[in-house]
Amino acid sequence: MRRPSLAAAAPAFAERVVAWQRRHGRNDLPWQNTRDPYRVWLSEIMLQQTQVATVLPYYERFLRRFGGVTALATASADDVLALWSGLGYYSRARNLHRCAQVVVAEHGGAFPRSSAELMQLPGIGRSTAAAIAAFCFGERVAILDGNVKRVLTRVLGFGGDLADAATERALWAKATALLPERDVARYTQGLMDLGATLCTTRQPACASCPLSGACVAERDGAQASYPVKTRRLVRKQRESAWLWLSWRGSVWLEARPARGIWAGLWSLPEFASSAQLDRLAAAWPGGGEALPSFTHTLTHLDWTLHPTRWTLPARAGVGARADVTAVLPRGRWFALDEALATGLPAPLRRLLEAACPARPTERRPCRAGTRRPGPA
Repeated sequence: MRRPSLAAAAPAFAERVVAWQRRHGRNDLPWQNTRDPYRVWLSEIMLQQTQVATVLPYYERFLRRFGGVTALATASADDVLALWSGLGYYSRARNLHRCAQVVVAEHGGAFPRSSAELMQLPGIGRSTAAAIAAFCFGERVAILDGNVKRVLTRVLGFGGDLADAATERALWAKATALLPERDVARYTQGLMDLGATLCTTRQPACASCPLSGACVAERDGAQASYPVKTRRLVRKQRESAWLWLSWRGSVWLEARPARGIWAGLWSLPEFASSAQLDRLAAAWPGGGEALPSFTHTLTHLDWTLHPTRWTLPARAGVGARADVTAVLPRGRWFALDEALATGLPAPLRRLLEAACPARPTERRPCRAGTRRPGPA
C-alpha cells in the first residue's frame, strides 16, 4: 500500500501533536506562557544539552539577578560566569553575555522578530532562532533540537547520517514540510515535549505516544536505530594536580585562558603531576595536605584531579607570599566567600563549599580550614 506524501500527511500529524501537547505536554515551565523573547532565549540557551530539572534553579537565579537584556548586557563577565557556574558548556554563558550586549547596542534592547535576523546574533543557531521566532513572534518556522530530531527521524524512518550537513538539511526540509498552518508554537512545544518525556533515547514509551501507529521506527521495532549519527566524540583521559594555596582563609586563583576548558573562569593552579607540585612546594613555608582525588566528566574528557591544599603560615608576610606566588600562573588572592561569588568550575566550587558551607548571600564568614599551618 502506498504511503501518503509528507505534505498530505502533515495536517493529521500536526493535529495529533497539538492535541497531545494541550492535554499531556509541559505547560507550566517558567519560560512558557510568555512572549518575552529575553526569557525564551535564556531558556533555550540554558537547555542546550542540559535537562530541564538542572536548568530550573539557574534560570530562576538569572532572572532574579538579570531581569532583562539590559541588565545582562551591563553586567561584568565575572558576574555572568558566577551565576552560570556548574551549568557547564561555558561558551554558552560568554555568548549569552555578548548577545545581550549586541541586542542593546545594535537593536536598542529589542530582539529581532525573524529567525533569519536572530541567527545573526552571537550564540544563536538555527534551531534556537526558530524557537524564539515561533514562540514569541508567531513565525511559521521549524526547529530541530536533539529531542525533535529523535522524534522526527523515528516517525519518518529517516535513516540518513546526521553527521553529514547535506543530510541534516534534508531533515530540516522535512521538518518544515510538516509544519501546520496554525498553532505553530504549541506544535513546536509538543515535539519538544514528546522527545523529552515519551520518545526518549532509551526505553521510549511508544504505547503512550500520540504518533503510535504512524511511526516507522515503532512499526519496525527499530527505535534504537534513530537518529543516525556516525561521527562520535572520542573520549580522552587526563590527569592533573591542583594546588589549593591557602593563607588566612584566602585562596589563590588563576584566570583560565580565553579558550579551552573552563575558558574565562577562575580556577586553582594546575600541574602535570603531584610530583611536579611537590618539587615546587618543597621550599615553601607552611604545610601541605593531599585531598581525595576525583574524576570530573566532561563531554569529551574524563579528567582526574589530585588536589593538594597547601596552607601558608598566618604570619607569612608580603615578601614570603610573593616568593610563592611568583612561580604560579598569574592570579590573585580571594576570600573564600568572594571566590564563591565569582565564576568557578563546578568541581572547584564543590571543593571550596566544603570549607565554606554558608552561601555568599548569607554573609556568614567562611572557616579557614581544619588544619593549622605548619611551621615557617
